Amino acid sequence: QMELEALRSIYEGDVCFRELSPVSFQYRIGESGDPKAFLIEVSWPETYPQTAPVISMDAFFNNTISSAIKQSILDKLKVEVEANLGTAMTYTLFEYAKDNKEVFMENQPVNTVTSVSNSISIGTPEVPPSKKKEKKEQLSKTQKRKLADKTDNKGELPRGWNWVDVIK
Repeated sequence: QMELEALRSIYEGDVCFRELSPVSFQYRIGESGDPKAFLIEVSWPETYPQTAPVISMDAFFNNTISSAIKQSILDKLKVEVEANLGTAMTYTLFEYAKDNKEVFMENQPVNTVTSVSNSISIGTPEVPPSKKKEKKEQLSKTQKRKLADKTDNKGELPRGWNWVDVIK
C-alpha cells in the first residue's frame, strides 16, 4: 500500500504517530500534558480510499473529552473525508486535525483558564495576593483607612484586580 509507506516515511520519528496495524493508525494532536490534546484513530476498511476510513476517538487518552466535543470533531473530520474520497487521506486528516486543534477544542471545559494564563504568564496570578499580604502587615491604621476607602472596606482589592487583563 503506497499510502502506508508514505505515512511511515512522513511520520518517522514523530512521537505523536502510532501505527497500530498496517491499516490502523493513531495520531495525538497536541503535546502530552496539554489539556486540549486528543487522539484520533484512523482505520482503513478494505475498500478504502474509495470508501471512508473509520475515524474513532474512543482511545482511553480521550476519556476527559466530552462526548459532545468528540462528536463535533468527528463530524468536522467527516466533512474532510467526503471532500477527499478516493484519495489517500490519512495524512490530510491528521494535518487537518492539527491545524484545527484550537477550534476543535474551543468548547472543551478542561482548565481553560489555567492553560490560558499559564501560557501567557506563568504564575503571575499567584504573585499579587502574597505581595499584598506582606504589605498589609506593615500598614499603619491611617494607611489602612485610606486603602479601605479605595477598596471594598475590608482593605482587600477584589481578587485578581491587577491580572484580569493577562487572561483576556
